[in-house]
Amino acid sequence: MANYSVSQLTTIEDCNALLGIAEKEQKNLEWKKHSLGRQKDQYTSSAFVNATELASRRAELSALDTIIAGLPESNFKTEQVKKRTTVWYRVFLLENRQTSFGDVAVLEKQYELNRADKELDETAALISEVEARKTQL
Repeated sequence: MANYSVSQLTTIEDCNALLGIAEKEQKNLEWKKHSLGRQKDQYTSSAFVNATELASRRAELSALDTIIAGLPESNFKTEQVKKRTTVWYRVFLLENRQTSFGDVAVLEKQYELNRADKELDETAALISEVEARKTQL
């Protein structure tokens, strides 16, 4: 349990004021934790979809490279080169998306959730100590 200097609280009004602040913070943290949990769930789902599509697009890019290498100069080859550019750009976007919505983002949300849990524990400890002090007064 945390050790707060609640002995400095000399009136019930002081206790009530601090309890009001702490309870408001507790509600905000509970909302933050709920929101972070939903984001983590969405990122987890998005990370799987993103990884699957990235693997598919990389395979497509490799296949196009093989096809283009064996083609003579023609309109068909030009079309395939354009298609390769589009696929390459999609791979580029998916790789960048991994940082924002992939496994890295999931771990970041887990970290933020753990921090919110610790803050909630600390807020609960403060409320408990202030309520104990209030009963002493």
